[in-house]
Amino acid sequence: MKARIYLLIVLSIVLALLVACAPAATPAPEQPAEPTKPPEQPAKFKAGLLAPGPVNDGGWNQTAYEAFKRMEAELGAEISYVEVEMAPAAFEKAFRDFADQGYNFILGHGNEFTDAAIAVAPQYPNTFFFLSSSRFYDPNIPNLIGLNTDSSQPCYLFGYIAAKMGKGAGLIGGMEIPPIAEAFEGFTLGAHSVDPNFPVKITYIGNWTDTAAAKEAAISYVDGGADFLVGNADFANNGVYQAMVEKNVWGFSLFGDNTSKAPKNILANYILNYGEGLVEIAAEVQAGTFKPTSNIEFGLKHDKVMWITYNDGAANPVPEELRKEVEAIAEKIKAGEIKTLSSQK
Repeated sequence: MKARIYLLIVLSIVLALLVACAPAATPAPEQPAEPTKPPEQPAKFKAGLLAPGPVNDGGWNQTAYEAFKRMEAELGAEISYVEVEMAPAAFEKAFRDFADQGYNFILGHGNEFTDAAIAVAPQYPNTFFFLSSSRFYDPNIPNLIGLNTDSSQPCYLFGYIAAKMGKGAGLIGGMEIPPIAEAFEGFTLGAHSVDPNFPVKITYIGNWTDTAAAKEAAISYVDGGADFLVGNADFANNGVYQAMVEKNVWGFSLFGDNTSKAPKNILANYILNYGEGLVEIAAEVQAGTFKPTSNIEFGLKHDKVMWITYNDGAANPVPEELRKEVEAIAEKIKAGEIKTLSSQK
């Protein structure tokens, strides 16, 4: 019995020693942590401009270009522009090139881009296409929107001034498209509200860049008795300003302050801050909140978008009393009491 107890004690001691000497269990290797994925960056907002002339023309095209520079500065947009060849095939290619490169906001800066935009826009339903100087809206092409600036309103005021101060006016346009024709109609109606017989002559040179042709047309009107000139031909307007200086007659500038080009002859400027409207719309497109139900129309009542300024340094500045009359007329235009187009009801 004692021997058995003794054997059990010995075996217990041996077992304890074996356990104590056994190597420690190797811990399971730690699994490597899943790599952290960087947060996805939002796609860059991209805005493209189709300009029908040089973007440094001091007028219509520069107005749009400066708006796009604001989009770059204020919205962080990636911007690009093309001074497009004046041909329908070139228009379509430019629209398509921008859309294929993922541009979100594409502006054809003129009514002449309408047909090309209608052909291209339905193929890119997630891209917004815009047309300057256009009243286009078709719910079947909801991503193509006209942006009209009613230049007939400030031009009505210029016509009123010309008829009050002068003997006749010559108007030189680039092409006979609706926004140009409407601006000239506004001028004519304003002048004829003063004197139904006030002579207003109109010509179109067929392009936006031929300063020599614009100057020749302007001089021919002055030689025919006009003492007021207006150019609505983008870069070619420079020829009209040259004619004002050389023939020592008066005139107005459109879409920006071009007083420096004829400092003694330009009596007033129609300022178009188109960028104010464009940047607003671009911000909505970027945020995904732009939901148009019609075209967009800017007029004198949008006083951050369009207004007129006077040149006090002109050799024959607009008299203060006449300025007050013009201000009163502008208020009536804003209120809809004066129509600046014959088609308006």
